Amino acid sequence: MKLMKVKKLKLSPVWRENLLTILTVSGVILGIVLGLIVRFTTDKWTEREISYIYFIGDIFLRMLKALILPLIVSSLISAVGNLDLSLSGKIGSRAVGYYLLTTVMAVVLGIILVTTIQPGNRIGETDIETANSKGRNITITDTLLDLVRNMFPPNVVQACIQQYQTLLKPPSENPAESDLAKWDIKHEYIDQMNILGLVICAIVFGIALSSTKNETKSVLNFVVEFSHVIMKITGWVIWLSPIGIIFLIMSKMLEMEDLGTLFGSLGLYTITVAGGILFHGFVVLPLIFFVLTRENPYVFISKMGKALATAFGTSSSSATLPVTMQCLEENAKVDPRVSRFVIPIGATINMDGTALYEAVAAIFIAQLRGRALSFGNIIAISITATAASIGAAGIPQAGLVTLVMVLDTIGLPAADVSLIVAVDWLLDRFRTLVNVLGDSYGAKIIEHYSKSELKRHSMEQLPTANGNTDTKVAVPEVQMHIDDTRM
Repeated sequence: MKLMKVKKLKLSPVWRENLLTILTVSGVILGIVLGLIVRFTTDKWTEREISYIYFIGDIFLRMLKALILPLIVSSLISAVGNLDLSLSGKIGSRAVGYYLLTTVMAVVLGIILVTTIQPGNRIGETDIETANSKGRNITITDTLLDLVRNMFPPNVVQACIQQYQTLLKPPSENPAESDLAKWDIKHEYIDQMNILGLVICAIVFGIALSSTKNETKSVLNFVVEFSHVIMKITGWVIWLSPIGIIFLIMSKMLEMEDLGTLFGSLGLYTITVAGGILFHGFVVLPLIFFVLTRENPYVFISKMGKALATAFGTSSSSATLPVTMQCLEENAKVDPRVSRFVIPIGATINMDGTALYEAVAAIFIAQLRGRALSFGNIIAISITATAASIGAAGIPQAGLVTLVMVLDTIGLPAADVSLIVAVDWLLDRFRTLVNVLGDSYGAKIIEHYSKSELKRHSMEQLPTANGNTDTKVAVPEVQMHIDDTRM
């Protein structure tokens, strides 16, 4: 008997290229639907039961976070090391300039929306209960100084697990003192990766490798090859994202205490923040992208689908960083020398969604408390929200911590942060999504304006007639990526 041949299931090219994106987005939708179904068909879930559902999502999140440190360090060193110093400086300055510009635009948009819609004036102060909140008392000066301090960690190994922060405590002789300037200054290290410090250290190390030319070629080759290994592992982990995201979102849906708060007293505030963030991410940023590159921004967004869905599911731009990098290089065909240099910087300082949210939240709380804001107050909020977003960590709900600083500029107590905690878990996902999208747009725009310089740099690195080369890394590997970007 002849064995019947079983035909392999063949997917169309469109499905094959976008399968993971479709599965990831489906995971987000399925997580929301299952969470709502289980929530309304089952009695109240205990904290232990929710932790069991969260377990699978937590494992996925841990795997992503484990990739952050090796990915940032190897990517930045290899990217900077492969460029000459003048080109690294140009790309870096373009990145910082673009990110600061879009952050300021996000803050201005948020202020326009919240002062026009005035969601805080539509509800009474008694409509929202104020929970007890022990926010960290900070000032804008302390936060900015901490930002600079963390750029220069005294111990690089410690920077992998901890970062420095200033803590203000009331004087023991007068615990009721309200003037923060008279409080005692305490210094401590918190258990949170100092990504900013690692970024600076990696850039400096890359510059050193670039400046020593052929003497350290073997070191740079090792870092580049190590980076390729980490990207391979990243690809494996990313295929688990649809499953992990389902359980992350499902557990969060079950964790909500009251859906009525979301759609009731805080409904207009939620719509204002979410609407502003999405408008900035899907209208303002695409418009900037089109004007600067003359390319279709929504085609670019479709290529970043995996990263955006992962950002929404994990609510962490740092955890999404490996996925963002892979999407840019494999789908959007961004030169790795640009993506691996720009994206870690963007994930550290570019927080458009967070900046917009903090400006809207501060003015909303002021409206709720019946506090009239002058033009000077508005300017102070815009400056502080911009600075606070740069200092915000790329972890879930980090914006709540820095929001305390924005409230302090207009004389509102830190405890008022608790007024919006009920809906922050949802808004945090929207602002993370736009943060990641802004980083991605920035990488593509910067590559567009650096194409001629990158091409010239590549030509200068080509082997000579006698087989020698001045490249600091194997030429075929770099040239392959360059050719990909021209397809």
